Amino acid sequence: MLEYLSRLLDTHTLSPHGFCLLWRPELLWTHVVSDALIFAAYMTIPAALGVIIHKRRDVPFGWMVMCFALFITACGFTHLMGIWTLWRPDYGLEALVKAVTAVASIGTAIALWTLIPLAVSLPSPAALRAVNEELRRSIAERDLAIAELQNEKAQRQRSEQALLQSQKMDALGQLSGGMAHDFNNLLQAVQGSLELIKRRAADVVKVQQLAENAIEATERGSRLTAQLLAFARSKQLKVEPFILSDFIVGTRDLVARAAGSLIDLRFDLGSEDLCVQADRTQLELALLNLVINARDAMPGGGWIVVRTRKLEVVMPDPDLAPGLYVELSVVDTGPGMTPEVRTHAFDPFFTTKPVGQGTGLGLAQAYGVVKQAGGVARIESLPGEGACVSLFLPATLDSQPPVVRPAKPFRRRRMSGLVLVVDDDNHVREFVAGALDSFGLAVIGATDGQQGVDAVRSAKPDLVLMDYAMPGMTGAEAARLVAEERPDLRVVFMTGYADSEALAAVLGHDAEVLRKPFRMEDLAEAVEKALRAPSGA
Repeated sequence: MLEYLSRLLDTHTLSPHGFCLLWRPELLWTHVVSDALIFAAYMTIPAALGVIIHKRRDVPFGWMVMCFALFITACGFTHLMGIWTLWRPDYGLEALVKAVTAVASIGTAIALWTLIPLAVSLPSPAALRAVNEELRRSIAERDLAIAELQNEKAQRQRSEQALLQSQKMDALGQLSGGMAHDFNNLLQAVQGSLELIKRRAADVVKVQQLAENAIEATERGSRLTAQLLAFARSKQLKVEPFILSDFIVGTRDLVARAAGSLIDLRFDLGSEDLCVQADRTQLELALLNLVINARDAMPGGGWIVVRTRKLEVVMPDPDLAPGLYVELSVVDTGPGMTPEVRTHAFDPFFTTKPVGQGTGLGLAQAYGVVKQAGGVARIESLPGEGACVSLFLPATLDSQPPVVRPAKPFRRRRMSGLVLVVDDDNHVREFVAGALDSFGLAVIGATDGQQGVDAVRSAKPDLVLMDYAMPGMTGAEAARLVAEERPDLRVVFMTGYADSEALAAVLGHDAEVLRKPFRMEDLAEAVEKALRAPSGA
């Protein structure tokens, strides 16, 4: 083999290729320039292919591209050897270069033919465009489906909110008869006391007693109105700690009205002052629903017991984690439930009442409230033995019972200054003006927001007491105009509006609000505080 290579590379007996061309310059340089250009072109092709393969490693058949680059490189060197052999007879080396080129060309040709089926199967640009178009349609359909799902979710939330409001109003409808009776009693107490005061104005002791009776009746009406407005408005859940037994005592009158006159309503409240975490309004509605369901189960009358007690779960319970709970139960002496009814009692819209007499949402709402609070609801009932619906709420031990402060006795205050009272109700305006006059203050009045703004410009008051809900211009709108005229002027709002969150959204959380109905002592404190405040506060 070595001897063969030695003879192949031997140049002593050979003449250069230029000798065969008789060293004619036109022939020599035509070959040189042509072969040089071909060699340069061949060398740029594998370089370009190498850059493509390096930057696009995902290109299929990359090894085939590299074989083609090797073939092109070898072809380029054959042309370089054509220049070399014009002057040097290294025909053996040229033969070796051509042999390498031949091997590379045969390998590339064989590989190319084996790749023809795979290359033909590659999708055409038109097919790729069709696939991309189908993909775009799929994405658009997916986006449309997502938008529809979001719309359905929003509609479901609105429906749930509407159902909750409907349930609240259904409960209010159940209460309306008892409420009318209760309000008539309150109005009778107020009217009677005022008539007696008018007739016995000289009897100071009796007048004071009658006035206290009328004030007590109005406070009862105020509490009742606050409870009704809490049910009527729509709001987000507000979970807070409170003592359950105190909560039941606060809703006692409302529950009694829901039970009706044919029901013997009893309360068995545990002595422990245990706090629970829940939404007061939702729990109040749940309790009302349980009492109304129990009442409807006994059209001929019976008794209902609202009971609370402490429960400590120690052993594993299928629904309750170990810990301390407070059980709120409503027990009745009605006909009871069959096992099938008991199984579905907490299902939404399930009801055994005739069409038009029940929504089937009462027990479902109670179940939802207690689940949101981390507890569970259960029913114990047998046909003919009444029913006991229990709500188990987790107890919280880190909350202190609220401190109940006794009402401050009214004391006459002496103040000075000019106060503007803006209220569209003549009786309210006269009461506030009379109270302020008794404090030693000068008073001017206005019947609406625009009159109030004009009075601020002309009379220069030291303080403004303004109603919030007035026709034409609300108190918030009037207060903004007042602030433009007198940025340093204090404004205290007087309102019976129930929704604190909505009121704060309009007036701001720092606004001074005096809630109707208020006593003279509350008015005096608010006015005194506002007059003492620094200018521009």
